Amino acid sequence: MNRDALLARESFVELGARARARALLDAGSFRELAGPFDGLRSPWLERQGVVPQGDDGVIVAKGTIDGHPAVVLAIEGAFQGGSLGEVGGAKIAGALELAAEDNRQGIPMRAVILFETGGVRLQEANLGLAAIAEIHAGIVDLRRYQPVIGVIAGQVGCFGGMSIAAGLCSALVVTREARLGLNGPAVIEQEAGIAEYDSRDRPFIWSFTGGEQRIATSLADRYVDDDSATIRQVVAELVSSPTPSVPRSARQDAYLERLAGYNPAVQATPETVRTLYAPLVAGDSQ
Repeated sequence: MNRDALLARESFVELGARARARALLDAGSFRELAGPFDGLRSPWLERQGVVPQGDDGVIVAKGTIDGHPAVVLAIEGAFQGGSLGEVGGAKIAGALELAAEDNRQGIPMRAVILFETGGVRLQEANLGLAAIAEIHAGIVDLRRYQPVIGVIAGQVGCFGGMSIAAGLCSALVVTREARLGLNGPAVIEQEAGIAEYDSRDRPFIWSFTGGEQRIATSLADRYVDDDSATIRQVVAELVSSPTPSVPRSARQDAYLERLAGYNPAVQATPETVRTLYAPLVAGDSQ
């Protein structure tokens, strides 16, 4: 990308959740539901000395994307690391359930989920886990009718139970700055030791969980520059595309077959992972 193009683009990563949702929807179609003035804040954070946020860190916006009815669910990574608790999780799950019901009523509602989350909120662990399970069910239900598109841009990434939600999406869009993994780097280091996983080694972390690696190992579908217009264009293409006949989450046998051939006693490298998943990238699991 040349210098003029770099200067002209608007970073999607640097936008907040509400601005990201607005950037994806058609001009003038943005309508926020269960917003900050509706008072849907966590009842648990204040008891533990944490200042709650009026929208609980989740934006629910309805509108259209290239004329298609859509709901955008954006997680605010700047609030509690994008962690999900009872209220924020219920907002996402409820929106997905209503979108599926719209389809049963003849309204072709799509969904886009903007992941920026470390997973469940530790202060609301069980309630958050229950909400994330409902999100998983909501994605699986809705994707039978219309695409559910996930976007991981950065700066927090997507970890924990919400990484499973990302894997359930019809298609997943990532940037170079994105990270995707079930366990976060600090958790792996805590459990396995720094010799196994140094959470302060940023190039090492991105080489395993970054967007480029996730594309190379077929765990994401589209790799895009950090540019709002480009990301909007790609999302618009995906929401108007047919849903995959075999979703990634239904290909578990192919993944398990590859993993069965891996020796966990040998320290993995990014190249090891790419080699391991090469048959999947080639498409032999379809």
